Amino acid sequence: MKKTRWVKGIACTAALSLVLAGCGGNANSGDSAESSAKGSAKEVKITLLNSKSEIQTQLEEAAKTFHQDHPDITLEIMAAPNGTSPFEKASTLYASGNPPTMMMLDTADVEKFKDRILDLSGEKWNADAVENATSYTTYDGKNYGFPFSIEGYGFIYNKKVLDQAVGGTFDPSTVQTTADLEKLFKQIEASGKKALIISPMDWSLGAHFLPLAYAGQSKDMAEVDKFIESLKAGSVDLAQNKVFNGLMDTFDIMMKYNIDQKSPLSGAYERGGEMLGKGEVGLWFQGNWAWPQIQSFDTTSGAYAFLPVPISNNPSDYGNQEISSAVSKRIVIDKEESTPEQQEAAKAFLNWIVYEQNGQDFLVNKASIIPAFKNITLPAADPLGKSIQDYIAKGKSEPSMSLMPADHWSVVGASMQKYLSGAGDRAALAKEIGDYWKNLK
Repeated sequence: MKKTRWVKGIACTAALSLVLAGCGGNANSGDSAESSAKGSAKEVKITLLNSKSEIQTQLEEAAKTFHQDHPDITLEIMAAPNGTSPFEKASTLYASGNPPTMMMLDTADVEKFKDRILDLSGEKWNADAVENATSYTTYDGKNYGFPFSIEGYGFIYNKKVLDQAVGGTFDPSTVQTTADLEKLFKQIEASGKKALIISPMDWSLGAHFLPLAYAGQSKDMAEVDKFIESLKAGSVDLAQNKVFNGLMDTFDIMMKYNIDQKSPLSGAYERGGEMLGKGEVGLWFQGNWAWPQIQSFDTTSGAYAFLPVPISNNPSDYGNQEISSAVSKRIVIDKEESTPEQQEAAKAFLNWIVYEQNGQDFLVNKASIIPAFKNITLPAADPLGKSIQDYIAKGKSEPSMSLMPADHWSVVGASMQKYLSGAGDRAALAKEIGDYWKNLK
């Protein structure tokens, strides 16, 4: 397998099902995007596979706005079915000979499709991307992925709940260790609220929480790479690893104070946003992509921000004060089934996002995305995006795992779910994770 690589200084979801007619290969091709600008009566129809369910509605509205700006291009948004990774859905569509024109993939999936997707190296936006944004989808000097978003994750907190708990203004710098975190949990519960909610989805546990144990091994990414290679070789024992055990100590405390402790696997993703937004819990482990859900339930007009996930009781240990962040989702363009006209229309959509006012407005203000382009100067439209940007600006950012195996979240996420439900102990969890890496093909 290709060596694990990382994004410096910068997940993820299965999408809600939406049935839409037509995919890239069978859509009406019409004339090119260039000829559409000249007023051709023929229409180019393109499709986009969306793997970020939380912005499905926003993408559908963006497609309408894009059509208004480019009348001869019609864009339809497909949703990856719930519980299916974007890699699995894209693979199925290719197997059927009916792939969409564009696909929103996780970074690690881009290389798997590089023989079937367009080389985008010649596009103007490459020069305007933030540092390292395209490095991790570049092979043999060719970039195949459009960096769609910067995302970060940790403990999202409702400031009103925490202010009440501490009897004043909550200071996030007071939480730098696992012991500090548990003290905060106790204060929240003493105030009459529940401390936090754990979302039990495999992608949240397997693609976000557990990888903190990988990325937290060292500030030196070369050392982290060596750690991953040691896992593959079976030469490292996770059960004896300090960072893994520290992270799981934190998880044990989270389980202890989880509002869904009696039924830890029953909660849906939306429940976390509801509990936090309504002020029924103080914290929720999730990412900035969750803002639309929180906002829709916010009944307290509360302020929200992030706390890092501590992994020890030494404040100076790496990871205790850093937030995990990375350029995450990538959009690629099919070259196998889509026509040249559709490919040009897809490029026009990507340029619309980066360079046109309505496209930038969709990305930042409507979809609450932190852009991966230097020329987009709109400030983050939501408090979670602003919080991530603040951590990055202060140099308090831990690189997220950007190139994980496609099945990591489902396989290892299932092991984390067993642990969360009490069906397995830490030794069994460590063994299952170790076996996953050793058996990786």
